[in-house]
Amino acid sequence: DCFGSMYRFNGQDGRLERQCAVAIMLMEALDGFETRFQYSIVGHSGEDDEIPLVDYGNAPKTAKERLKVVQSMVAHSQFCYSGDMTLEATELAIQDVVKEEADDYFVFVLSDANLRRYGIPPQRFGQVLQLDEKVNACAIFIASIGEEADRLRKELPAGKSFVCFDTSELPLLLRQVFVSQVLQ
Repeated sequence: DCFGSMYRFNGQDGRLERQCAVAIMLMEALDGFETRFQYSIVGHSGEDDEIPLVDYGNAPKTAKERLKVVQSMVAHSQFCYSGDMTLEATELAIQDVVKEEADDYFVFVLSDANLRRYGIPPQRFGQVLQLDEKVNACAIFIASIGEEADRLRKELPAGKSFVCFDTSELPLLLRQVFVSQVLQ
């Protein structure tokens, strides 16, 4: 989520800082496991449904390279136009992740749960999260205006959305998602 709202509301609740921390945490956790896990990080905003930040097979190896990734996230959110391309970006991510043969496919959509403002119904987002049965796709809401994140979590299909405002809880949440999908 590289929307302007991430930058705009960061001073109130730290949402952009949390998202950057999540990106750094994931890149560091997967460092050294490139032969076992392939990943990409792609942003989306009101003006673009695909902002390449980390390409498959080209994971950042140094702290400086990881910093450039989050700097790109911040810069885009600071200067992008208003709008929402969450559905389009999620659909692209689901299509992209299955292009290469793998044991498992995961798509995690980080969002500030600001979908209602752009007229995006939870039911439609739920349909997109379930586009391909091979892909374990879910939304993780890391910020919210009012109770919007909790409302979305309740209205999206079970196991397809989570609310996590505390970055320190994210590793446990991701573990739960991985374990629940492997056990299915």
